[in-house]
Amino acid sequence: MSRKNFGPNSFITPEPVLMIAAYDENGTPDIMNAAWGGISGGNQISMCISPGHKTVKNILVKKAFTVSFATADLVVESDYVGIVSANDVPDKFAKAGFTATKSEFVDAPLVDQYPVAIECEMVSYDEESHIMIGKIVNVCADESILTDGAIDLGKLRPIVYDGMNHNYNVLGEIVGKAFEDGKQMK
Repeated sequence: MSRKNFGPNSFITPEPVLMIAAYDENGTPDIMNAAWGGISGGNQISMCISPGHKTVKNILVKKAFTVSFATADLVVESDYVGIVSANDVPDKFAKAGFTATKSEFVDAPLVDQYPVAIECEMVSYDEESHIMIGKIVNVCADESILTDGAIDLGKLRPIVYDGMNHNYNVLGEIVGKAFEDGKQMK
């Protein structure tokens, strides 16, 4: 095997395309696209998002946010809200065609177009490291993407960010059974 070195790089795959939504001080929904995040504890989510984002400012005011997963059918809209700042385009949420329903668990919007949402209370934000931690209060999913009562990635079709090539790729193909297939080697 021959390997090529890329030096220090923030490459890890897959990078989820997280759609982070919050209300501003007037109750207007805002959303941003972020790829640097994941589960950081049994009931916590951790994201690396810089303080200049309007969504971050909104979260710091409201102390709540939702995280949805960008999907293959909403690539254009999901990318748009990632490249346009609400600091410059205050109506980017509506311009993307999004509508919201208020979460019943936290003071944050559920984005109606995304079928899964993680509803969070902000735990902390470190302006130096840009790490925001949220406590997961609830996860909700539209019935249309469930199979046998569980979220089905094949139906959800979440996209991931390929940071090396600047592409979005879709997930969903089952290639094995976790905590089961490895038993063949015991």
